Amino acid sequence: MADAAATLARELMAPLHAAEAQINQVLLGKAAEVRLTLVCLLAGGHLLLEDLPGVGKTTLAQALAATFDLSFGRVQFTSDLLPADLIGVSVFDPQTRRFDFHPGPIFTQMLLADEINRGTPKLQSALLEAMAEQQVTVDGSSHRLPEPFIVVATQNPLEQSGTFPLPESQLDRFMFSLNVGYPDERAEKALLAARERRFLLTELKPLLSAERLLQLREAALALHTSPAAIDYAYALIAASRSEPRVRIGLSPRAGIALLRAARSHALLAGRTHVLPEDLQAVFVAVARHRLVLNPDASGDGASIARHLLAQVAIP
Repeated sequence: MADAAATLARELMAPLHAAEAQINQVLLGKAAEVRLTLVCLLAGGHLLLEDLPGVGKTTLAQALAATFDLSFGRVQFTSDLLPADLIGVSVFDPQTRRFDFHPGPIFTQMLLADEINRGTPKLQSALLEAMAEQQVTVDGSSHRLPEPFIVVATQNPLEQSGTFPLPESQLDRFMFSLNVGYPDERAEKALLAARERRFLLTELKPLLSAERLLQLREAALALHTSPAAIDYAYALIAASRSEPRVRIGLSPRAGIALLRAARSHALLAGRTHVLPEDLQAVFVAVARHRLVLNPDASGDGASIARHLLAQVAIP
């Protein structure tokens, strides 16, 4: 890591860990999921939260935005939501005799795309450009989105009514996919006894700024990644392509995301270089939603990703 980046990272470790602790006070019993969410944020990725309603997906997104002092927008995806409702529209001004662009709710630093799989494929396609290129195009004109721009999408199980599966191209744009899951008994009892989450969210303090977040991202990118770590990442990616239960394995983009996430995980752990355990810690979150399984495959993406971790030797 460059000296300046290393110095900055050391200065920001205390507020970063304080930010993690603050989010854990709101989302009880989910320390591992909160850690991975921060890793995704530091790596500059978008996050997909897949689970049943009511387990804290929206609360997690709101706590992230408040803790990092990010502008926050929430869009409830429905089957009748139009792309213009999300990205904005050009309106003719008779006085100036020109079209003026009126930005939609996507123009925010953190966008919560709630129940994203209830939106139609046309709406999901409109979001894809924003996620991939950090811009939207309306009437042939491109409009840049704020920096940073982070999509946190929630998704309910596909067997629920009124849902559309996300296309593989859009799934690939999410760096991580996480299951929040139910809290353990102790955490859930504490949750039941405590104040409602909506009141706790209003009391959260901004502990890091958007500018500091961008600086931390640069520091993570500067971490040293040895040839052996790159070899291990490639071995995991290659193994996914030869796994019999997998129809389409991990793409080169997934490999890039894996290494970016591993650097961020190392930074959050206070290290200046990537270790094999950093790759192992983030691999399931990177891989589970990207693996396209054969129709008769047993298990799901997460279980197969864990199987690959167990099978691939560390170089």
